[in-house]
Amino acid sequence: MESADPSSSILERLYLQMVRMRRFEETLAALWQQGLISGELHLGIGEEAIAAGVIDHLSPGDGLALDHRPTPVLVGIGTDPTRLILEMLGHEQGLCRGRGGHMHLFDPDRTAASSGIVGASGPMACGFALALSASGPGRVAVAFFGEGAVNQGMLMESLNLAVVWRLPVVFVCKDSTWAITTRSSTMTGGHVQRRAAAFGMPAVRVNGAWVDQVWRTAGELIGNARRGKGPGFLVASCWRPTGHFEGDPLVRAAAHPASMKGEMPDMIGALRDPNGGPRRARLAGLLAMTATVGRMKTDRLAKSADPLRAAARHLPADTRQRITAVAAAEIDDAVASALHTMRDER
Repeated sequence: MESADPSSSILERLYLQMVRMRRFEETLAALWQQGLISGELHLGIGEEAIAAGVIDHLSPGDGLALDHRPTPVLVGIGTDPTRLILEMLGHEQGLCRGRGGHMHLFDPDRTAASSGIVGASGPMACGFALALSASGPGRVAVAFFGEGAVNQGMLMESLNLAVVWRLPVVFVCKDSTWAITTRSSTMTGGHVQRRAAAFGMPAVRVNGAWVDQVWRTAGELIGNARRGKGPGFLVASCWRPTGHFEGDPLVRAAAHPASMKGEMPDMIGALRDPNGGPRRARLAGLLAMTATVGRMKTDRLAKSADPLRAAARHLPADTRQRITAVAAAEIDDAVASALHTMRDER
């Protein structure tokens, strides 16, 4: 059972993974801003400690069921970053021949799959776990999802099935406290951790910005699952500075409120409209909108919640610089290779 704190060498390995993930996500954001990636883009910036702390305990042959922010985990388990970028660019040489985009990615060599359907990682992980159990003991499956997914019936059914069948699966809930532009607390009854515990599985909450805490707790849950002790549930708080997707209007309103004037309803004008509803209700709507933007602004600026900053405190400056340079070179080379492939096609 992994219960001790990670050693300095493990912390370096985890930090390298986290920096590699962050660099990749920032690269995707830049390509999206250039118009090279079309449609919505859901980034995993802020999830690096959760992804790295969990997957460090996995072995070849374990199963991974991912949500609509799959790229940090895929980069961490060794999926070719060039093929991932080509996939986002819609190229035939992409991971899924350019047909999956950024949400529907499959890496059969690593038993990893993602889906844009909220909560779908639950039944997918149970399927992986059942198949792995049939092939012999010692393998585990992991499901990643956001806290909003706990309101999906198929995820609740997956928790029940995992306990009843004693499946070797660990459910990892990334709790950002936001359901797109709504606070999760206003649409989810009770507590996520208690919901999972009610099924009879160990359920633990950790600070998702602290990779050492994630690593230690994930190691215990995954170790139990490997030894046939059944499923576990990990809730990790999650900082998401870019919002639900790139270009999120709530984030833009928090960062640059004046620039959003043309897109936002004229709430002040609505207060003066004699044909509107009761003035008190209209005022409450204005105050609620202002409060939501204010909460987003506060969350975006919570630098203490950045997992890379938190992990960096455990490492010497020269080690951080070396790791950052290695990760940057790897991802930058992948981008250059992908763009070179695209240019050769023209």
